[in-house]
Amino acid sequence: MIIVNDLTKRYNKLLANDHISLTVNSGELTVLLGPNGAGKSTLIKSICGLLRFKGSVTINGFDNHTADAKRILGYVPEMPALYPMLTVAEHLEFIAKAYRLEHWQEYADQLLTRFDLKDKVNKLGKELSKGMQQKVSVCCAVLPRPKVLIFDEPLVGLDPHGIREIKALIASLKQEGCALIVSTHMIDSVEEDWDTTCIMKSGKIAALCHRSSLGSGKTLEDTYFSIVEQEDQEVPK
Repeated sequence: MIIVNDLTKRYNKLLANDHISLTVNSGELTVLLGPNGAGKSTLIKSICGLLRFKGSVTINGFDNHTADAKRILGYVPEMPALYPMLTVAEHLEFIAKAYRLEHWQEYADQLLTRFDLKDKVNKLGKELSKGMQQKVSVCCAVLPRPKVLIFDEPLVGLDPHGIREIKALIASLKQEGCALIVSTHMIDSVEEDWDTTCIMKSGKIAALCHRSSLGSGKTLEDTYFSIVEQEDQEVPK
């Protein structure tokens, strides 16, 4: 479970996140939607403990900056940051040693097969395309079998096969009880599995939508644009 309480983040005079509160329960998928600059990536980095902020974030009851929280948290950044001189296989081995995993090789092999990386295991990080780096990043995040997983624009730069597998992975992790946050501009990619959507604008949650509250025949995309366009119309000219 993820609990964000009154999270506020400033970059000098810029208020990037403005008193944000949200809860993501185990087995739930929360989607962050919003235009560029809405504060989605700042919120994600704050939840992952990569930024200082005011407020609090707990991961399964642990403060997000603690080692206990980080052991059960997986994070896939928008821009993959692989070690340029480690091979794909060495990245997974590094994660396994860092998390002190046992009997991890079979699962690692399944992930490599799933994302068409078996023939890339001896390639260095710097030799991989953006899409391949993203796939390795996902494999590294999932390998420790985290209870909480956060994706920031996971589908950018992926081929159709990679997009399909990421969507299937998110669905299976949710079914297994993982608490998930996904930030994306590709609204249709999460239409099937989302539970809650936070529509962000100007550092705030402009609307919190639950799947059960959608009107008959109304899509998440319809809801997003109706709220964003309404917000735009309310801004004084």
